[in-house]
Amino acid sequence: MNALSDVLSQGAQMSLVLGVAPLLTGFVRKVKARLLRRRGPPLLQPYRDLIRLMRKDVVLADNASWLFRVIPYLIFAGTWVAASLVPTFGNGLLFSWTADLIAIIALLGSARFFQALAGMDVGTAFGGIGSSREVMIASLAEPAMLITVFSVAMIAGSTQLPNVAEFMGSDAVGLRVSLGMAFVALTIVALAENARIPVDNPATHLELTMVHEAMVLEYSGRHLALIDLSSHLKLLLYVSLIACVFLPWGTATADAGVGRLVFGALLYFGKLAVLGFLLAVFETSIAKMRVFRIPEFLGAALMLALLATLLRFVSGSL
Repeated sequence: MNALSDVLSQGAQMSLVLGVAPLLTGFVRKVKARLLRRRGPPLLQPYRDLIRLMRKDVVLADNASWLFRVIPYLIFAGTWVAASLVPTFGNGLLFSWTADLIAIIALLGSARFFQALAGMDVGTAFGGIGSSREVMIASLAEPAMLITVFSVAMIAGSTQLPNVAEFMGSDAVGLRVSLGMAFVALTIVALAENARIPVDNPATHLELTMVHEAMVLEYSGRHLALIDLSSHLKLLLYVSLIACVFLPWGTATADAGVGRLVFGALLYFGKLAVLGFLLAVFETSIAKMRVFRIPEFLGAALMLALLATLLRFVSGSL
């Protein structure tokens, strides 16, 4: 009976992240539209877009290889697994032993590699530009992300997300300067990894400025639907990661009752709403920066992560 409940809890988490990811994107778009005094798209518009794309036929270029056809499935699988490993409403689920921060970064890096490869596969100019920019951003974002993980791991004593969340929710943490620096660094990396303002504008389709859209211009139909769903999952992953590490309160344990799990799920939705609202406010209050200024933006995240690690190493109480 316990094994069945563990399987059901883990399946509920995987279904939850898959079903809520487009809703988070739609919520952010709706809040941004309201802040700009516009009506905006419906809250469920991302679901409609995905259904519409799934119904369309796939159009492939003549020189597209077999890898071009397989990559959308690889990106979706890697992103979905990585998002499912982050604790949401419950901690200590069936696959929690695999919820390692290093493993999640590796899964995201693999998905990014295949996406950049798909942008160059057909041989278009815009695909090559988008892939080169994506690799440039990744070369700066991944070190900042890794050092941020190391700084958090030095405080929590583990890179396992269940252990990190349990420690961060205890009274032994308190206010730490290093955690504040790690939080800002992780937020900057999340903006860059999800192609959000100020690094990229997800609502634009200008060929000379876009990064993510340039790599997927040749995709259509169900392939484009899988890539769009992967981008929704990636945004949910980083928001859930911030909530898990820095806002871990209210997460239920694996042996908790149904009522406690439902309360954890409701509290998780509240965290997503608050963080999504803050993201919309931030994006409406700042302009997109030039591509050549992105290294400075990510360099700030790298320096903050380094300072957090050094501060923790020099003084264990900060």
